[in-house]
Amino acid sequence: MDNARPSNPEMDPIAAQQQASAVQMLGLQLPTDPRWVNLAERSLEEVLTDHAYCEQKAASTCISLIQQYPEHEKLVDELAPIVTEEWGHFRQVMRALRERKLKLGRQRKDVYVNKLFAHIPKGQSREEVLLDKLLVAGLIEARSCERFRLLSLYLEDPVMRKFYHGFMVSEAGHYRLFLDLARTYFPVDEVQRRWDGWLAFEAEVIASLELRGERMH
Repeated sequence: MDNARPSNPEMDPIAAQQQASAVQMLGLQLPTDPRWVNLAERSLEEVLTDHAYCEQKAASTCISLIQQYPEHEKLVDELAPIVTEEWGHFRQVMRALRERKLKLGRQRKDVYVNKLFAHIPKGQSREEVLLDKLLVAGLIEARSCERFRLLSLYLEDPVMRKFYHGFMVSEAGHYRLFLDLARTYFPVDEVQRRWDGWLAFEAEVIASLELRGERMH
């Protein structure tokens, strides 16, 4: 098997076009700055630490949705296995840290995620809040998928590239699941309208954040 890395989109226009296509497939309006991969590689202990806590928060989001909306049986049935999967991902990241003799650091505030959840309008009905929470969760999974793809392509270590390819595939599935759940409980045209608004806001958030390699988002 050829373990050679493709060119970083920062340098290669073909790679840049492929990255833009991947972002479009996920619906994201703004691609990650290609310099992020190089910064992340220099801060591997910190980015793995942040990744580990992201997996914990993803599990907590699913648990919270189940607790808040137990009457939605499909939601409960679909999200319960994701809780187990996300905790398994946490253990995978911990194993990657230990294999490299790196340590799990302290959890830091996730400005990206906090900005998204803070943008959910106040005073909505319980069901309207559910729609927004499903869309925000899907949006976070989409952005994570995009960044895992970059790591799977452009990290120097072939083992880590394979490691992040698996996470990319998983996050793509979670992204689709949250949108499918939204379409299960709400009219498709309403879901699309709200989704378009969230995509636009997420692009603004990404553009406003400092480029930092030690964070997943």
